[in-house]
Amino acid sequence: MPPRKKNHSVATSAATSAASSTFPSRAPSPTPRQPFRLFDLPPELRLRIYEEALHVREPLDLDPTNHRLIHPRLALFLASHRLHSEAYRVFYAQPLHLFPTHGRFFHTKLPLLARLPPHYRAALTTLEIRLGPGWSAPPRSQKITANLGLAECVGLRRVRVFVELDPSERVFDGFRGSGATEETYMWFCVGLLRGVFAEVPGLEVVEVDGFPAVKRDAPLVLGVRREIARAGLRLVWGPLRGWGKEGEVEEVLSASGLEKAMRELGIGGAIEVPRVVEVQA
Repeated sequence: MPPRKKNHSVATSAATSAASSTFPSRAPSPTPRQPFRLFDLPPELRLRIYEEALHVREPLDLDPTNHRLIHPRLALFLASHRLHSEAYRVFYAQPLHLFPTHGRFFHTKLPLLARLPPHYRAALTTLEIRLGPGWSAPPRSQKITANLGLAECVGLRRVRVFVELDPSERVFDGFRGSGATEETYMWFCVGLLRGVFAEVPGLEVVEVDGFPAVKRDAPLVLGVRREIARAGLRLVWGPLRGWGKEGEVEEVLSASGLEKAMRELGIGGAIEVPRVVEVQA
């Protein structure tokens, strides 16, 4: 026998149609997502975004962890020529070690500064020099030559000198090497600073700081202070030791680099910025 056909009543069909119109489908209609237009933002907000994305805690340097900490951030440079032009000024406005401090790169022939292209060097605003590591036999690469590219650091305004130890202390007697005196390393450091001061065209401020074991009147610190005075530069004391007397300590955190960039872009108003990054925009 042929299969029996199901008979749908008119009332059933009407009820189904009414239910369909009362309860429409819950499937969302496909809406195309609009791209986020970064360059529609005001310049100060773009600078904020760059600083959040590119800021690192330690001074820039050759380090084995750069592939994990630095390389992903630099991918931002590849987005567009305009973004690269704005963002690299923020990234390289962060402090940079003049000579490597990590053991793997301590004796390298080319510090990070010497490996940078000229336009990146021009964006630098702060260099940090660590005095103490390798004091008994400083690496041959720790010398000031034209190959470092200091003359191209036209935006450099501040050098931070951090004294980790002073080998003139009596505890280092017998460990200074053949022919070395208490002042040998001090004069080596003075020579480094003299070379930097002579090469950098627009240097203004030298910030001096040190570890707790280093005294403000230690021979190495006194030698650094004399060289700063000889070069006619402004000496300020770093925040770690609090060496400066009242009225001598510069308020380093009073105006951030982001505020400076905003002023240069013609944007008024002060804002609180938790990080110190001087930006040459």
